[in-house]
Amino acid sequence: MQPSTPQDLVQQYGGGHTGGWVDLLPSSWIPYVQLARLSPPIGISLIYLPHIFGTILAGTLQRAPVLEVLKVSLLLLGGSFFFSNAAHGWNDIVDAEVDKKVARTRTRPIPRGAMSKQAAFMFATTQAIGAAAFLLVLPPKTALYAAINIPATLYYPYAKRHTNMVQMILGFCLAWGVMIGIAAMGLDPIFGADKSPIFLFLGCVAWTTIYDTIYAHQDVEDDLKIGVKSTAVFFGQQTKPFLWLVLGFMLVSLIGCGYTAGLGLLYHMIAVIGTAVSMGLMIRNVDLRSSSSCWLAFRNGFWLPGGFLMGGLLCEYIKG
Repeated sequence: MQPSTPQDLVQQYGGGHTGGWVDLLPSSWIPYVQLARLSPPIGISLIYLPHIFGTILAGTLQRAPVLEVLKVSLLLLGGSFFFSNAAHGWNDIVDAEVDKKVARTRTRPIPRGAMSKQAAFMFATTQAIGAAAFLLVLPPKTALYAAINIPATLYYPYAKRHTNMVQMILGFCLAWGVMIGIAAMGLDPIFGADKSPIFLFLGCVAWTTIYDTIYAHQDVEDDLKIGVKSTAVFFGQQTKPFLWLVLGFMLVSLIGCGYTAGLGLLYHMIAVIGTAVSMGLMIRNVDLRSSSSCWLAFRNGFWLPGGFLMGGLLCEYIKG
C-alpha cells in the first residue's frame, strides 16, 4: 500500500477539511461538520440513494403520482441527512481509539482532541431525534422498518473487532434504506405480494460490499498492525476473486428484482448492464496496493453503478 493518502480522501474521511463553505462557519462548528462528513456530503449520499431506489420502485409498482414520489423523496432526504450525521457521530465515538492508530483517520475531530466523546454523543443524539421526527409524517410501517436497522447501525463500528465480514454488515445497514423507501410509499417490502424489494435490497448489500471492500484496502496495513478485521484483511491479495463473486450475486439479484417486478428493457439495459460494465471495469482496473487507485475505484464504484440503478428504475417509473 502506498504510504501517501489522496488529499480529497484525507479531507472527506480524515477530519481535516476546512475549505469552501466550511470556512464561513464559526470555528467551533467546524469539528461537527467534519464529524458528520458534510464536506463533501458523500456520507449522506451513501445512505440516501438506497432509500430513493426503494421509493421509485414502489412508485412504479403502484403507479404512484409524481408529486407523491417527490414528497416522499424529500422527506427521506431530510431523514437521511439527520441519520447520516447521527451514524457518523456514533461511529467516531466507538472508533476513537482505533482512529488514533490509523494514518488516514487520526486527524478526525475526536482523535485529534477537537471534540470530546461527550460532545459527539450529544450531537449524535440530537441528530437521531431529528431523523426520528421525519418518521412521524410517513406511514406507520416506515418507523417499524427503520427501527429494525437501529441495532445493526449501533453494532457496525464494533463489528471490525469481531468479524471479517464488516463490509456485509455495512451493506445491510445502507441497503436497508430500500426497505424504508418501499414502506414510506405505503407498501410492505417483506410481507407484501411483490418480492422485488427483497431482490433489490440484496443487490444493494452486494454493491456496498464491493465498493467498501475496495475502500478498506486503503487501511489494510494499519488494520493488520492493530488487529482490526475487514474483508480486505481477510482476503488480502485474493480480494478480486471475491469481488467478482459478489458482483455475480449482485447482478443475479438485480435481474431477480426486474423479473419479479415486471420491469422492462430499459431497466435491464441501464440498471443491470450499466452496473455490470461499470463495476466489472472497476474491479479489473483497481490496484489494491495503491491508496489513490482504491479511492478512485471506491468513488466511481458508488456513483457510476448508483447512477445506472437510479436511471434504470426512473426510466421504468416514467414509462409506466
